[in-house]
Amino acid sequence: MVTGARTAMNMSTLPMNTSANTLTLVQLLSPSFPVGAFAYSHGLENAIDDGLIANAEDLQDWLHCLLTQGGARADAVLLNLALVADEQDVPMIDAHARAFAASKERIQETNLQGSAFCETVTAVWGIPLSKLTYPVAVGRAARALNLDPDLTTAMYLQAFVGNLCGAAMRLVPLGQTDGQRVQVALKPVMIDVAATVKDATLDDFHSNTFMSDIAAMRHETQYSRVFRT
Repeated sequence: MVTGARTAMNMSTLPMNTSANTLTLVQLLSPSFPVGAFAYSHGLENAIDDGLIANAEDLQDWLHCLLTQGGARADAVLLNLALVADEQDVPMIDAHARAFAASKERIQETNLQGSAFCETVTAVWGIPLSKLTYPVAVGRAARALNLDPDLTTAMYLQAFVGNLCGAAMRLVPLGQTDGQRVQVALKPVMIDVAATVKDATLDDFHSNTFMSDIAAMRHETQYSRVFRT
């Protein structure tokens, strides 16, 4: 009884809108949210199999490129475009997301995660989301739930990086401590990317990480594999 009262008192000192929205984002982007993110490596499995990523430094460099020039940054742009778009413009943004997917498995990755995200958000919050690609779906949910764009983008990128660090821990193999160090080192990058894409347009939507794209393509025919992409 005393513990419950203390908890309630502590919670009452928090700004309710800020704390509730932050907790909602933590829930939406948590590994427990049923989008199956753990099953996807974004081509990382092939890069590790080919010896391109053999340690924490290699992983950090690879993820830094994805955040600043590759798929992670492109997702951040799409998320922000979807967040501010009028309803009639969402299909066009989603079509761009599909058209720019560099391989069959990249389309599969964003389609399946996006569909699962939409279904869960609709079931839990009653927000009518159709089958959208993953970053577009997150952007539309953030708009409907009135979530902060910068924080939504930064936490989306953190979830992306955390998922790939988890894959690398299993495949390199990489120690758990090294995996956490990589994530800490990349946090300023995530925050910077979130700030720079806030007012992005479709002209800012691009990717220059061709090695990652090729790894994703090669993964489609990889003989032995753990992850779906």
